[in-house]
Amino acid sequence: MEAGESITPEGLEALNRELDELEGPRRREIAARIQRARELGDLKENAEYHQAKDDQAHLETRIASLVERRRNAVVTEISTASHEVGFGATVVLVDEDTGREQTWTIVGAAEADASAGKISIESPVAQAVIGKPIGNVVDVTTPRGVRHLRIDRVN
Repeated sequence: MEAGESITPEGLEALNRELDELEGPRRREIAARIQRARELGDLKENAEYHQAKDDQAHLETRIASLVERRRNAVVTEISTASHEVGFGATVVLVDEDTGREQTWTIVGAAEADASAGKISIESPVAQAVIGKPIGNVVDVTTPRGVRHLRIDRVN
């Protein structure tokens, strides 16, 4: 997460929950695995020990990354304007060419998860619809060409 990157209050809660899990139970679990592996003897030939140490290194890297994200996070309140698209809003878009409907929640880049219906505020679709009112049709350039999306609803 870059300095000053927006995050929703829910995104910050999720980040804090993950950090609590990693810094508490996961750290203790890996420390116990390392201790058990040490008790097996010769560390040079001890695959369990080396795997546990690798897992520990990955865990500490993840923790450092999350701590940095939290330090630089700017909690941005969710837009409450229901007539136009804002940060944190859930927007229903209708493709004017196909009639296909899509629902997206606009979140900070670190929270984006397309499979969960969350797109980054930096994405082309979000950039096209931010600040636009219901009923507006926006053009979004995608790898498959330009799409014409109508803002159907904003929650």
